[in-house]
Amino acid sequence: MRYVIRANRTLPIVCLCQRDRRKDLGDNMSAGGGKKAIFAALSANAGIAVAKFVGAFITGSGSMLAEAVHSLADTGNQGLLLLGQNRAGQEADELHPFGYGRNRYFYSFVVALVLFTLGSMYAIWEGIHKIQHPEKLTSPVVAVVILVLAAALEGYSFATAMRESAELRGGTGWWRFIRNSRNPELPVVMLEDSGALVGLLIALIAVVLTILTDDPVWDGIGTLGIGILLGAIAIVLIVEMKSLLIGEGATPEQVRAITENLVDGTRIDRVIHLRTEYLGPEELLVAAKVAIVPGLEIREIAAAIDDAEARVRAAVPIAQLMYIEPDLYRTQRV
Repeated sequence: MRYVIRANRTLPIVCLCQRDRRKDLGDNMSAGGGKKAIFAALSANAGIAVAKFVGAFITGSGSMLAEAVHSLADTGNQGLLLLGQNRAGQEADELHPFGYGRNRYFYSFVVALVLFTLGSMYAIWEGIHKIQHPEKLTSPVVAVVILVLAAALEGYSFATAMRESAELRGGTGWWRFIRNSRNPELPVVMLEDSGALVGLLIALIAVVLTILTDDPVWDGIGTLGIGILLGAIAIVLIVEMKSLLIGEGATPEQVRAITENLVDGTRIDRVIHLRTEYLGPEELLVAAKVAIVPGLEIREIAAAIDDAEARVRAAVPIAQLMYIEPDLYRTQRV
């Protein structure tokens, strides 16, 4: 015998609650999505881009120009991240019944592409050009001053992103957080800012070596180095955002918590199979088939499913959408 009972007996009310929760998540994205970090990066990069373009115009430094283009790309990227958060807050409709949460993944993927094409490819092209046709720097001290000022602003942006990430990161390392986080914005900002700081160091070293050796080829080498650095960061982001965009499941810790809380030992004695997928950074879809203890009545089964949903949501609050199918465990099927 196989039960095909759904516990959501008051379906219209349940659907309404799901929609309201999604709207609340959209309203509270500033905490989960790191809006403070994005705004800090946006304001810092906009000011830095202007200063670098002025410095590149005055000095003729290729590495300074590459950094200016990098900061301009980063400024546009922060705007794309904010746009993605805004689009993700749309309510579910008939065309997208699970909502628009993945907009945040899509726009973060676009950010990675922009960083690769506009930032990395331009810097590599400019670096090769400067190495083949070196140009003497004018007023190099101006470049040094602007680079030091830019490093201070980027450091502020990076520190803000680290503070915003601390709660989500928990006790995990930074690299593991970037690889495993289902929140796209904070890893993007952190990688961009860390890349910007390293890029500024490369540009500063290139300018100083150009001054000391009176050989402008160092400026081209620095520009090329910045391009390679940006390309490496962009590839990491493209790989991670592609994975999120396709759809990632719950973390091992979340899977363990969901499995443990689905089972109560009296009415539900095991999880036959479990599937999870992130619909957005703060919304997890859970689909499970659970083994019901034989002999229970329909009302008891429905109550067991309701209680299981409540336990899972208490343990994993982002498990917003749950579909649980009760069944009988059959050894031969397994």
